[in-house]
Amino acid sequence: MARTAPRERLAQEETVGVRPPRPSTARARGLIGPALTLGAVVLGVAAPWLVSDYWVDVAVFWGIYALLGLSLNLIVGEVGLFNMGHTAFFAIGAYATVILNQAWGLSLWLLIPVAGFLAAAAGYGLSRPIIHLRGDYLLIATIGLNEILRVALLNNPRGLTGGPNGVILLDQFRLFGYGLDRPERFYYLVWGAVGLVVWGLLRLQRSRIGRAWNCVREDEVAAEAMGIDVRQAKLLAFVLGAGLAGAAGTLFAAKMVVVSPDSFTFMEAVILFAIVILGGMGSIPGVLVGSAAMMVLPELLRNFAQYRMLFFGAAMVVMMIFRPQGLWPSRRWKAQLAGEREP
Repeated sequence: MARTAPRERLAQEETVGVRPPRPSTARARGLIGPALTLGAVVLGVAAPWLVSDYWVDVAVFWGIYALLGLSLNLIVGEVGLFNMGHTAFFAIGAYATVILNQAWGLSLWLLIPVAGFLAAAAGYGLSRPIIHLRGDYLLIATIGLNEILRVALLNNPRGLTGGPNGVILLDQFRLFGYGLDRPERFYYLVWGAVGLVVWGLLRLQRSRIGRAWNCVREDEVAAEAMGIDVRQAKLLAFVLGAGLAGAAGTLFAAKMVVVSPDSFTFMEAVILFAIVILGGMGSIPGVLVGSAAMMVLPELLRNFAQYRMLFFGAAMVVMMIFRPQGLWPSRRWKAQLAGEREP
């Protein structure tokens, strides 16, 4: 039998994990992630000059729903709470933006934190009585919250929401005297916000709060035994998620100009939930991929509009059978679903 050359034998041992990779190999592998990230950023910056205004608008809505998916991922992916009422906080942010802009002429830049604060306050008030519920019970309760708000918007309380016709935004984002109403300018605004939120959420995931959320998600009893205030941890995730959804509502209102109850139906809640599940629960890159699948692919299938929901349903079934952890799962969820120990 021919003897294996030392260099080949070393490569085989590295492949099967018997021997740790050589420093040069480890450095090369470590550069792959930053290189891919840099390539994605460069491509993203150049995208508005490479495609038509139509696809720039599609990318804008992809970014807005990526923000919404990231906000819902705080609740569903990080803490493990089933929430189908997230659209309500999105609606609160959008309506608050339009109403306050009309009533007091507040700048849209100022209305981003204001809408986020109002949605977060609503999230605290609405989630506090039901935060102790688990699983299906919490899911049903949040569906009820979503429908209550939608019906309230349709009934035009005090003439504020405009009923089924909605309300019109009269202002637009301005920066150094330039309006951000053109597709490519609004694109940079939305994806700049996505980049800022991703940076903040990555730091939050590695903080004590992020680790406490994951402990609550894995086992509430064990988390409580470790000294974690489970109720406060859940409330904090709910409030932060609602606030981020409210801030995304300001961008949505500025893009759509007209805000009506038709934009906040139960189907929107299903789409948001699917973004998190499809991308991978607890995974920030997964949410970006999931939002692309839910917002960009339907546009590619526009010529088959009558079959789009059929494709969507079939894709979800296939995903749940062959890849339940999502398109880009977090390492922790992937290990849990595979029945392995966490690395």
